[in-house]
Amino acid sequence: MKLKLFAFAALALLFGACQSSQQSNEQKEETENVKIFMIGDSTMANKEANRRPETGWGMVFNEFFNDKVEVDNHAVNGRSSKSFIGEGRWEKVYEQLKPGDYLFIQFGHNDQKFKSPDRYTNPFTTYRANLERYVTEARDKGAIPILLSSIVRRNFNEYGCLIDTHTDYPLVTRLVANDMDVPFIDLQRLTDFRVTELGSDDSKQLYNWLAPGDNPNYPKGVQDDTHLNVKGAHEVAQMVINELKKQDILTSYIK
Repeated sequence: MKLKLFAFAALALLFGACQSSQQSNEQKEETENVKIFMIGDSTMANKEANRRPETGWGMVFNEFFNDKVEVDNHAVNGRSSKSFIGEGRWEKVYEQLKPGDYLFIQFGHNDQKFKSPDRYTNPFTTYRANLERYVTEARDKGAIPILLSSIVRRNFNEYGCLIDTHTDYPLVTRLVANDMDVPFIDLQRLTDFRVTELGSDDSKQLYNWLAPGDNPNYPKGVQDDTHLNVKGAHEVAQMVINELKKQDILTSYIK
């Protein structure tokens, strides 16, 4: 009888210790500051004033978090997974990474530029190798990588069907995420659903479409089916936030 009572007491203490540890970890997550690094292309990047209202979704990402989160957006217009490394931009981010930081990785748009050898990558070879390098090196520093596929281009055919332009790059991003056990946010899929839902005309409200005279930065107007405006950037950022909640990532920091 005494042995049973002793065993029960030991289990109770163990359960209490585990529960206390879990509460301690949750409290720690809620009180510690977190830094999010972002690397990618123009659809994520910060924009100069002379390009507004073009807006990368990374520009508004910090608005969805409390003041414990710092978003450091290193995405740049025109960069691919290859040129981001070749220009030394990844090295600068890598040097700053610390344990517990997050790294959001979104490339693909410019990896398709087959007339630009400093940017082009084969999706199944160089592109995949670059994503694997980002993931491996981030983890070497104790950071947490998250892979994202590209947002869709607004590319409707004459029949009103949205046609994919990214070929195999989103698929390879998913494969790397699966094989390396990396959180994955499929923005290709999510934005495809949204743009298709809106249709050919109404989807212009998400992209940098302006009539002549609408904005002094574009006196002749602009019809941009790749880059987002402020509304589009907020919608895409919200998609990312929704996926983070589903995967229980950074949830205690989200407003």
